[in-house]
Amino acid sequence: MATAEWKMAELGARSGVPVATIKFYQRENLLPSGERTGPNQALYGEAHLGRIRLIRALIEVGGLSIVAARQVLEAIDSERPLQETFEIAQHSVSEAIDPETLTTDALTHVDALMSGWHVSADNPGRLAAARVYDTFTGVGQVDAAGWFRRYAAAALLAAEADIDELDARAERAAKAEIVVVGTVLGDTLFSGLRRAAQEHVSALRYATPPAAEV
Repeated sequence: MATAEWKMAELGARSGVPVATIKFYQRENLLPSGERTGPNQALYGEAHLGRIRLIRALIEVGGLSIVAARQVLEAIDSERPLQETFEIAQHSVSEAIDPETLTTDALTHVDALMSGWHVSADNPGRLAAARVYDTFTGVGQVDAAGWFRRYAAAALLAAEADIDELDARAERAAKAEIVVVGTVLGDTLFSGLRRAAQEHVSALRYATPPAAEV
């Protein structure tokens, strides 16, 4: 941690997080202890402030549980390979899906979409996509315009943006942090931009023509 100079009350004021919540983060091993200056006193610094902001991003924006947030923070602080850190982040933010609940047709269809990709059988994205396919076809829908194929292409572009952002960092710790932050917040970002884009495209295609002049 960097130079510590604030008492917890000031850390709370700077972060906008109540002292009681900061103490909770410490009890849950999300936030490191401060630099001890006495039996019941400690000082905190910019690194603690940054970690609190990261914790809030994971929990409040990313929707992670305390347990999941702890797992990804431990991955950031470790010396794990980045590929392993990615795996931890993905599984932490994803619903656990039992492959036995998916049809062979769905898995085959999704695997065909990802032909040439290096994806493990238990990748949560693979299983989630297969479940969407089962649900989509189960309600009688037909992929008439290449919906799944075009989503796969968009996902590949988004993944390349993720990795390019990672490569822009020099230090391992910074790379690990963007792996986690990008994975957790990327879903929310993509979803938000998709909704805005839907409004834009639908406005272009289905704009109400101006009323004819009398």
